[in-house]
Formats: sequence, structure tokens, C-alpha cells
Amino acid sequence: MRSLSILAALAALTAATPAALAQTLVAAHTIRAQSVITAEDIAVAAGASPGAATDPAAVIGLAARTAIYQGRPIRPADLGPPALIERNQIVQLIYTDGALSIVTEGRALGRGGVGEAIRVMNIASRATVTGLVATDGTVRINAGQ
Repeated sequence: MRSLSILAALAALTAATPAALAQTLVAAHTIRAQSVITAEDIAVAAGASPGAATDPAAVIGLAARTAIYQGRPIRPADLGPPALIERNQIVQLIYTDGALSIVTEGRALGRGGVGEAIRVMNIASRATVTGLVATDGTVRINAGQ
């Protein structure tokens, strides 16, 4: 009798389609925009949802760009790196062109995480430039940008 139940379980597993085995990450509760995703924020739902994340490790530690409502799929497009720079924050601007390096202060005109492009107003000249947020919280502008 026991061998029959094992055979039935094996048959059910081999008959299962990939769609039946697919899992989708959904919000365990409403996640506010700009919140960093933790393990408590996600739940796993059976079935596939096009464009939805399936690996918890790929979303934990990222920030929600928009509100994600409870039970809704978590899509990688709705996530980004956590903000390192907030809007109106005073940041260090670093312009480099070969061996030349100019450092000045600027005011962030938006928020951004590591690797994201943000606009910054140079405090001294009032000129607006776009640069990339570095891991140390500076905004770097390379020649030719």
C-alpha cells in the first residue's frame, strides 16, 4: 500500500507542469514607496505572474519606487537601489577629466541610489548638472557627460 502512494506521488510530480511549480513573490502587506524591502515584506504565491520576481534574494535590500499593495506581485521594475542621497541634500560634486579633478558642493534636485543618475545644482555657480551617485555618497561627473 505504501509503495502505491509513493508511486502516485512520483506520478503527480512528473505530471506537474512548470507553470504549476512556478511561484511569484507578492507583498505580504502594503509596502510604501521608498521603503527598503525586507524578508517580512514578501510572501510567496503559487502560480506564475508575468514580469513578477521569483527569487527573494533578488528583491531583499532594494527600495520600492512606488507603493506595492498587499497581495500584488512584486516586479523588479518597481524596485531600485535604496536612496543614498535625498532631495535638497548638500552633496559633494566631483568632476573628473583625466588628471583634472574639481570638487565642489551641490544641492541634490532629486533622490538617488548608488549608480543612479541625479540632477544636482552647483551651489557656487547655480548651474545644474547630472551625475552618478557613488558608493561614498558623492555625485561624480565625468568629462563628456
